[in-house]
Amino acid sequence: MRLTRLLVLFALVLATASPAYADATYIMGWNRTVGNQRVRGFSIGAGAMIAAEFEYANSSEDVEEGAPGLRTFMGNVLIQTPVPVSGFQPYITGGGGWYKEKVQEFEETAFAFNGGVGVKIKIWGPIRTRIDTRWFKLKGDPVFATHRRFYAGINVQF
Repeated sequence: MRLTRLLVLFALVLATASPAYADATYIMGWNRTVGNQRVRGFSIGAGAMIAAEFEYANSSEDVEEGAPGLRTFMGNVLIQTPVPVSGFQPYITGGGGWYKEKVQEFEETAFAFNGGVGVKIKIWGPIRTRIDTRWFKLKGDPVFATHRRFYAGINVQF
């Protein structure tokens, strides 16, 4: 009797469990703190409705504008719809990690928090585009304590 209950419970878990998946994104965008500095990077994540993601992004400094370069290494949590709705999968994200801000001779490396919203849009098969905006709150003694980034990227689900 006990074995039968365990087998039924195991079958129910298998029948209702959602499949795990992962995705990777190539990031292209702008850091909008001072002017429009180009940002490039990548992210890789895994999960369904609640997902974890690692993200690296880099924007170079613009000496003429006085805009510092910003390099970020972030670990984030995404809360998203478990499946796309009409090809769209909206999400909110937040997390923390390390940054390096540099302008001319000045350089600061410390902890940072970030948060944002975005959407993954199905194109074909596992290929999607991803549009995202993020706000970064830099700790330590940065030139700018708050940075804002906007990007679009190519996302592959696997």
